[in-house]
Amino acid sequence: LAHAVRSLRRTESILRFAGRHFELMETMTTRDFLSFRNKLFPASGFQSAQLREIEVLLGLLDEERISMGHEGSYLTALRNHDGSVSPALARVERRKADAPSLREALGEWLYRTPIQGRTPDSKDDAACVSAFIASFLAAHERETDGLLKVALATASAADEERIQARYAAERASAAGFLDATDVVDPKARAHCRRVRAAVVFIESYRELPLLAWPRELLDAVIALEQAFVVFRQLHARMVERMLGRRTGTGGSAGVDYLDQTALAYRIFRDVWAARTLLLQKEALPAVEQEAMYQFASAGIGLG
Repeated sequence: LAHAVRSLRRTESILRFAGRHFELMETMTTRDFLSFRNKLFPASGFQSAQLREIEVLLGLLDEERISMGHEGSYLTALRNHDGSVSPALARVERRKADAPSLREALGEWLYRTPIQGRTPDSKDDAACVSAFIASFLAAHERETDGLLKVALATASAADEERIQARYAAERASAAGFLDATDVVDPKARAHCRRVRAAVVFIESYRELPLLAWPRELLDAVIALEQAFVVFRQLHARMVERMLGRRTGTGGSAGVDYLDQTALAYRIFRDVWAARTLLLQKEALPAVEQEAMYQFASAGIGLG
């Protein structure tokens, strides 16, 4: 885990440094930029095999991609102009075949996490996961009820209904997330419930020695995706500063398309979403079989 965290942190730094090259482009004026931009036609950022490879490697799914507006698939943009297979397309297709993605590997690792001392192969694991979810949601409700009382004490009469609705929606969202009500297939839902419960468990009890490095890994994943999102946002702002909202060289909506990708392309959504649910240490339900999560224990690992 320490090696994985170090690698993720290094990748995060690389992405942040890559984003800084936009500062150099922003030293130009719009007229400077236009003096060579038209010579790039019909080249486009859609043809960046390296960016597509990073997205695929992290785990962005084809069905999650935003339409480019003029082609059936992002893979089409990687072909040669005569429609034949280009080296760029071959690279991306090889990457797509090289499973698992980081998201898939992370999900399977989280699925194996011991929750309240049980693992997926424990006989009472499903009941244990359900009990943990129920106890966590009860603690979450108690904490949000307390926050609601504080908010209502200082709110105007006109705001009371809005504030109550907001906290009610927050509680409902927490329950829906941990119960994976957004997943239809029963088997996939059970898998998703355990993965999400594992994220909340690791984040909530990170002081336990056996959970310290897993928590660092989750934080490194968030930091990596944050750096990627910032990279996209810097790209969009550079384009807007240089060119406004012109049509992109590849026929896209230009900065509007870039803004959509920065907003919508979140790969590790469950890890992000769990942040909304986390509670203060004092509000958490008790940990069962706590000794299992100590370094001195020769019990269950998290590898």
